[in-house]
Amino acid sequence: MERLFDAPREEPGDGRPEPPPTDGPLAARMRPRALGDFVGQAHLLAEGSALRTALESGHPHSMILFGPPGTGKTTLARMTAEHADAAFEELSAVNAGRAEVREVIARATERRRSGRPTIFFLDEIHRFNKAQQDALLPAVEDGVVTLVGATTENPYFEVNSALLSRAQVYELAALEAADVELLLRRALDRGECGDVPVADDAVAFLAARSGGDARAALNALELACETVARLGDGGRVTVQDAEDAMQRKAVLYDKGGDQHYDYISAWIKATRGSDPDASLYYLASMLEGGEDPRYIARRMIVLASEDVGNADPQALSVAIAASQAVEHVGLPECQFALAQAAIYLSLAPKSNAATRAIGAARRFVAERGTATPPGPLRTAAYPAARKLGRGQGYEYPHGAPGHVNDQEHMPDGLEDERFYAPDDAEAALRDRLAEIRRARGREP
Repeated sequence: MERLFDAPREEPGDGRPEPPPTDGPLAARMRPRALGDFVGQAHLLAEGSALRTALESGHPHSMILFGPPGTGKTTLARMTAEHADAAFEELSAVNAGRAEVREVIARATERRRSGRPTIFFLDEIHRFNKAQQDALLPAVEDGVVTLVGATTENPYFEVNSALLSRAQVYELAALEAADVELLLRRALDRGECGDVPVADDAVAFLAARSGGDARAALNALELACETVARLGDGGRVTVQDAEDAMQRKAVLYDKGGDQHYDYISAWIKATRGSDPDASLYYLASMLEGGEDPRYIARRMIVLASEDVGNADPQALSVAIAASQAVEHVGLPECQFALAQAAIYLSLAPKSNAATRAIGAARRFVAERGTATPPGPLRTAAYPAARKLGRGQGYEYPHGAPGHVNDQEHMPDGLEDERFYAPDDAEAALRDRLAEIRRARGREP
């Protein structure tokens, strides 16, 4: 029984999120509470965007925030309550179940009777099984709660389609190194790390090596500052201190300088040279140095056609699939697709016949200009063209034996020009081409 003068128990989730404790981790202390202080995710929070408008208006909709760690999912969830006159309930699916969810929904139902909405933030929502997610459906559908779920896993694989249909999915991207560096310098400017000076290259290292995870970078900065402060020798945080705090070595790699070009050049030449170990080494060096994986994937696509070509046409499909994987899952998981593609491209048979062929054809056209195609090959798709006799005399090859006829396709005077010269790496295509030329009455 409660005593007469006991303070009344506060109802969970009856107000806005509590500010982080002053002695909490640096990443928590640096969490912004206003949209103007939020860093990154410009594709979601641009002026006039649906998400920004919903937050600023104080009328957020149910949403799933999907992205890698340290990109601002929890911060955005808390901002929904900061901007809304709503109660804020927070659970983590790691240690909550249907019973806790029912309690949240019961409290939200009571508040609704008095006209106050409830924002329900469920972190790690992908850890709820189907039955647990199903328990949320009626409350979300009826508007009893505005659900804000956060997940590092693709919600289209991990969240029930019924729940997804009642929430908007927003994908957050890993922060750019410049964004992370801005947050680190903001923490230093605010004096959050005490009086210990921090070298500029140490800040740059933490930003570059965080993998777009602001939380990891801030926590490493705090640890480095605390370690140097405990030594009491008046020193400053160096790159070596930052390495120790993040447990990663500094990599000599400048994405905007010589290393950017040197390492991609080395990767191309090692892969072209059929050396998978060297290819993986340079790939790892670029990834560890913070290179944009999309840039690497684009070079893989180029190499697949330029240096492998029709010696193994599947190489282009592998490279394109790796590029799609980069867009779909991002770092760090896309490293596996890039490694798979690098190994495949290294071990694939090589041919630059397609490269030589298009080069020869373009040089020929650049030097001599373009000639008009033969009349039978020109379009007769509109009446005036047909009146001019274009397209007349075209022989449909599928009506000929082997689907090959002897009609001339080159412009007048260019009948004997040859650009494609397959070598032993494309032996099957070379034999097929010779067979076709003989069937058409042409010299190989």
